[in-house]
Amino acid sequence: MYTWGMRQYNGAPASRRLFVFGLGYSALALARRLRAKGWRVAGTCRTEARRAALAAEGIAAFLFDGVQPLPDVAAALAGTTHLLQSIPPGIGVDRDGGDPVLRHHAGDLAGLKGLRWVGYLSTTGVYGDRGGDWVDEKAGLHPGGPRGRARVVAEQGWLDLGRLGLAVHVFRLAGIYGPGRSALDTVREGRARRVVKPGQVFSRIHVDDIASILEASIGRPNPGAVYNVCDDDAAPPQDVIAYACALLGVAAPPEIPYAEAASSMSEMARSFYADSKRVANHRIKTELGVKLAYPDYRVGLRALLDAGA
Repeated sequence: MYTWGMRQYNGAPASRRLFVFGLGYSALALARRLRAKGWRVAGTCRTEARRAALAAEGIAAFLFDGVQPLPDVAAALAGTTHLLQSIPPGIGVDRDGGDPVLRHHAGDLAGLKGLRWVGYLSTTGVYGDRGGDWVDEKAGLHPGGPRGRARVVAEQGWLDLGRLGLAVHVFRLAGIYGPGRSALDTVREGRARRVVKPGQVFSRIHVDDIASILEASIGRPNPGAVYNVCDDDAAPPQDVIAYACALLGVAAPPEIPYAEAASSMSEMARSFYADSKRVANHRIKTELGVKLAYPDYRVGLRALLDAGA
């Protein structure tokens, strides 16, 4: 039995329907978990090939590129009790175009009957650079780049929609890793570099822990809440690469000063190195009762290696 403020929801799993805007890496982890528990799951993707692959898993997918509205949105959303938005701002248009779901379907969502929980996947990039200091959900938002500023605007748009009666929750995700997307893969593929910027630390989160945190919020909804989604150990990126190399039994690449490496980095990579902070995760533990399966990158990488991932 789920408690929704003063209401209670006793629906059997089959009566619960998750709809995901953007069935990507993180959102799909939750979708698969809930479907295995009997939920109905649907969402959007951008290509016919992706839609066919999702259909093979029993997930109904609808094409949505962010440029045009979702065709027959009423039919796509019919019966939805829970909704997750994972598409970043600017998809399909210039970054200034904002959140594609709010741009096209804010009114549709505001009028959707039976919607019990809404989650928006944001990023810890909204805090900007803190020189390695700690931030929690009460910290001010001072993003240093256009991606972070667009996220702040999108977050506010979703929270404003919540004021119309939707149970909106915002999740600020740290750097995501998991099967197929970890330092182990970077080392195996020969792409690993140990770039060193003094004082630089990043927070991270295993994709399975993201799913656990979202599921916990579904079970304990708190409309308007914002949660940091990260593990317990913000660490320098070069240390993570060195540990992955040790697990794989290969020599770690030499350290490279950031000043030398920056010119060959992508814009996105440089944006990561522009921010250094330690992100506090107390709220997911105290409010949602979450116990992380992978509290630091060492536990997470060892588990991936042991699983053959």
